[in-house]
Amino acid sequence: MSDRLGGVLRSRSRRQAAALAGLLAVSVLAAGCTATSADQASPSADGPSGEPSAAAPSSTAPAESAATVTSNVGKVGVKVDKVVTLTARDGTFDQVAVRAGGKQLAGELSGDKTTWTSTQRLEPGTRYRVAATAVDADGLKATDDSSFRTEALSLAQQTYPSFVPLAGETVGVGMPVIVHFDVPVSDKSAIEKHLSVTNTSNQKGAWHWISDSEVHWRPATYWKPGTDVTVTADVNSIPAGNGIYGQLSRTSTFHVGDAVISKVNAQTHEMKTFVNGKLARTIPITTGKPGFTTRSGVKVIIEKFRHKRMNSETVGINRNSPDAYDIDDVEYAMRVTYSGEFLHAAPWSVASQGNSNVSHGCTGMSTANAKWIYDISKRGDVVEYTGTDRPMTLDNGYGDWNDSFSAWKQGSALS
Repeated sequence: MSDRLGGVLRSRSRRQAAALAGLLAVSVLAAGCTATSADQASPSADGPSGEPSAAAPSSTAPAESAATVTSNVGKVGVKVDKVVTLTARDGTFDQVAVRAGGKQLAGELSGDKTTWTSTQRLEPGTRYRVAATAVDADGLKATDDSSFRTEALSLAQQTYPSFVPLAGETVGVGMPVIVHFDVPVSDKSAIEKHLSVTNTSNQKGAWHWISDSEVHWRPATYWKPGTDVTVTADVNSIPAGNGIYGQLSRTSTFHVGDAVISKVNAQTHEMKTFVNGKLARTIPITTGKPGFTTRSGVKVIIEKFRHKRMNSETVGINRNSPDAYDIDDVEYAMRVTYSGEFLHAAPWSVASQGNSNVSHGCTGMSTANAKWIYDISKRGDVVEYTGTDRPMTLDNGYGDWNDSFSAWKQGSALS
């Protein structure tokens, strides 16, 4: 073999050896990129670059508060007299708010901050929203965001209190405090507990129910002149019985003026009028004739009329009776009974005034004397009658003073 041929053969052998070495290198590199089962079971803490691998996301939930908030009311139909109570269990209140229409329901938090109690009564047909937060021993908060609705009430299910005297009125020393309810009250004790009278003379008194719709308060003796009186009917949402509730809480004040007390004697046919204890005038009068006897007892002026039509049919006398009358323009008339007794001008009976009784029960006097008493009189002034055997009653006008105070107090629902 020539040197040339031998050189060719050596070159081919070297190329084959190089190719084989290359294949072996590729095989080794490929084997180095494939993980063994041992590698999969025990992965390295480091990545291929030598840096730590990213931690897996945590699945642990936030800690919950142990505190809970509970209420003593349902969701709907809550009675308006219900006292709302919220209770924090396993915690204490951080804040409490119960609202309706932007207004917060008043309430008090207990000393240990575990109970909230409403101090204001609920309104009918109203949605209240509760927002309360309680905190447990670890400081974790629990919230209550709930609501409830009170029962709706018709006007027939609510009773409204009206007052006599009117707010700001100046009255006489015999004026009772009168609260009238437009829907009858059967649970009188519940309502009476929420009625009060205070006065600047500190006079003690008592309530007396005249009917299911009317209750009066009077002091033990006549009012002291100059007294200011405040009457409060705090009856909103208070049960009045038979499914009826107080409609509204109200307060009113009035003033007691001069003591104008007239004393009428049907036997002597005269009336003596005292102003603040001093005799101001003695007036000749006439009272009721037989069959129309004027009542004896304590009466109080109920209302005044500069002119008053008086018709006998309104007091049960038939128009065809010989005792019938219809006088269109009686002057200076002051009512003292619901049944129709008045003080008034009676110019037609001047000849009988001071000596005999000729009226149908009213107290008649001259026009001049009637004007005088009318001008100084006001609602609540006292007219005391004596000289007849026909008694005045409690409910025929403001007859409150015809009972002793001990007997009067027995008319209270709380006696």
